[in-house]
Amino acid sequence: MIAQSGSNEVELLEFTVGSNSYGINISKVSEIMQDCDVTPIPNSPEEVEGVFIPRDALITVIDLHKVLHCERRAGKSIFIVCRFNNMNIAFRVSGVQGFQRIQWSAISEPPPVAGAEGKGLSTGVAKIEDRIIMILDLEKIMSDISGGEDLDTKNMSGLREPDEEYSDKNIIIIDDSPFLNMKLEETARSFGFKNVISFKNGAEAWDYIQQRKNLSEDINKEIGCIISDIEMPVMDGLVFTKNIKSDPVLKKLPVILFSSLIDDRMSEKCIEVGADAQYSKPHMKGLMDAMLNLIKR
Repeated sequence: MIAQSGSNEVELLEFTVGSNSYGINISKVSEIMQDCDVTPIPNSPEEVEGVFIPRDALITVIDLHKVLHCERRAGKSIFIVCRFNNMNIAFRVSGVQGFQRIQWSAISEPPPVAGAEGKGLSTGVAKIEDRIIMILDLEKIMSDISGGEDLDTKNMSGLREPDEEYSDKNIIIIDDSPFLNMKLEETARSFGFKNVISFKNGAEAWDYIQQRKNLSEDINKEIGCIISDIEMPVMDGLVFTKNIKSDPVLKKLPVILFSSLIDDRMSEKCIEVGADAQYSKPHMKGLMDAMLNLIKR
């Protein structure tokens, strides 16, 4: 189930790895199944168990016990099969607890001690009844395993740099993954944008833009484009976009939603809240091309 557009709700699949509880957005989950025989891949990272092929679809198996440095108990475990970033991945977990629907505003950022910036594997922390649920950064996990090869940052030929008159405009990036925030910043700067600002959630970016609106003579000339993730603590990207497009002063600001959750249903929700464009991670070339076009619009 996907929460209503702009409701700032998320439905999590709660699962355990060892004795700890974790969560992922249900929108990324294709199915839950009992584990099965896996064919190893030679010379693969230790977290990668191998592959299996149910119903003609090749699926790579990642053991979250190894990713999270947790001992795997004897006996059967569970596969959570996910599709995001154009990948089919089965994550081996200890068990599945069920579904939890909560407000993004009830999800806190992980404490700094959870990992140095860009190194932690959690994007949020939620308390449900007597349990603490860590929301995992699946993109960061997969990028660590693949050495960054899952990000489409190499095939960028043919993109033009912004004209000088646009290069000073502020580019605002919003993503709760410090890793992806950093990559988006680097990519925007590599194309000549001098002023790139990033935020960890929609609420921080919304507060900043409100302040700039009150101080700026014409904020539409100051801000060139906003690139936002969808699933984020405190305020998600759909609510953020809806706020921007409902404001009579800010509604002309270009907003691109950039998320691993983009599919037909989510695409409709992006349109409903007024997003100017939407791209699925990790299509960086399409994202940058759309940004350049929107800035010149």
